[in-house]
Amino acid sequence: MSLSSDRKYLELHGNQWRVVVNVPKKLHAKLGTKLKKPLGTDSLREANRLKWDALADLKATIAHAENPSLSLKAARSASRQQAIQQAVQFAEQRRTAFDPAQRDEIDEEIDWQAESLAGRPIATDEGGYEIFDPERLRLAKDFSQLARGDRTPIDLYHEKFLAMSHVKARTQADDKRAIKLLKDWCSKAGVPPYLQAMTKKEAVRFCDELPTLAANLSPVTLNKYVSRLSVYWTWLENRHEVDSNIWQGRRLREPQQTTDQKERPFTDDEVEILLKGPAEQKMHDLMRIAALSGARLDAIVCLKVKDCRDDGVFVFKPQKKEPGPRLCPIHPDLIEIVERRKKGKAPEDDIFPEWPGVKKSDSLRERSFKTSNEFTAYRRIVGVEERREGKRRGLVNFHSFRRWFITKAEQAGQLESTIAVVVGHKRQGMTFGVYSGGPLLQQARECVEAVRLPPNLLA
Repeated sequence: MSLSSDRKYLELHGNQWRVVVNVPKKLHAKLGTKLKKPLGTDSLREANRLKWDALADLKATIAHAENPSLSLKAARSASRQQAIQQAVQFAEQRRTAFDPAQRDEIDEEIDWQAESLAGRPIATDEGGYEIFDPERLRLAKDFSQLARGDRTPIDLYHEKFLAMSHVKARTQADDKRAIKLLKDWCSKAGVPPYLQAMTKKEAVRFCDELPTLAANLSPVTLNKYVSRLSVYWTWLENRHEVDSNIWQGRRLREPQQTTDQKERPFTDDEVEILLKGPAEQKMHDLMRIAALSGARLDAIVCLKVKDCRDDGVFVFKPQKKEPGPRLCPIHPDLIEIVERRKKGKAPEDDIFPEWPGVKKSDSLRERSFKTSNEFTAYRRIVGVEERREGKRRGLVNFHSFRRWFITKAEQAGQLESTIAVVVGHKRQGMTFGVYSGGPLLQQARECVEAVRLPPNLLA
């Protein structure tokens, strides 16, 4: 909408325009129903240029009334965000304006708005030149550059990117941490925090200096954040907001792990100790399902009655990069456990109600968080533990059941591609990875049944 027709926040009083803002109902007794400020002009175009300064003052008054401890200066910071959002709208209009005359009109409106944001001069110097408030002048400059597409804050489109990302809340939290790390680095390195300033050279500098910036984080974690930046930049590239993905191929060097430092499967003796130990029934059932399905902990804990089908198949929810629910034949040694846990329950009831989901809707923790803690405590009680100096995690954990299942399936002569489908791994090679629809259910069942618990354990 042009400055000559926009009446938002404006009303005529006599033949002069003024700004009008509605006051929240809870503040009516304190401020009245509306706040008004005259602009001293009968020109709608001029009123649109002047209104933002007055609007910021009125909204700051309301914010200060809501929270008296908030300074008027802090309350006015909201007007900056509003100006930035308006600049984004101008930039989008400018980008789609192919008519030179239309673009000139938009540029003129951008200039008028920038002048309004800069405000009136606060003084003049000895040469008679006008001096403006530095903070407002900086806002006006940022507004103009953003509106003209010359500068784009690196996080401007990040919320939109997250809204369009089909990833877990924990991954979205990683995205936000990655952007914060990049902005912090820009501040310390003196790099303007704009997409236009981020080149491949700056990406290399960021990766080189990241271990110092986040000294408490491991290279593995830092690489995860660099990877999330790469996903964001790819999204920006596809939308023509950047020319290329500057993060592609960027990785921090990770310490070389020797064989004795890597997390490993349980041994048969350890599986026997765990399954013969003094665990509660819920833990015994959980461990046996893990050992004889190779499923991840959260997928097991989230099972519902309907997911344990009468035709002898588990339906595990998608994990990691799985495109959808995964079928896994139920091992014969698990039938008694499954039937016992299904008895008397409705299809939507939980198989493991002992571990309900987290209560807070905004929690990033998986449902299995407490389950994992309980298993770790039990595992240590029975003495199944192996640690290495300098490593936060032990070399065995609940995931070691999954590793044990895969190892036993391989030792039983099962095809790697079939094992990959059963446990939800991406299959290697063109034939099985792209063109194959997957092994028949009977092949998967043979793979699962080829895995047997240690002979000293009863089924």
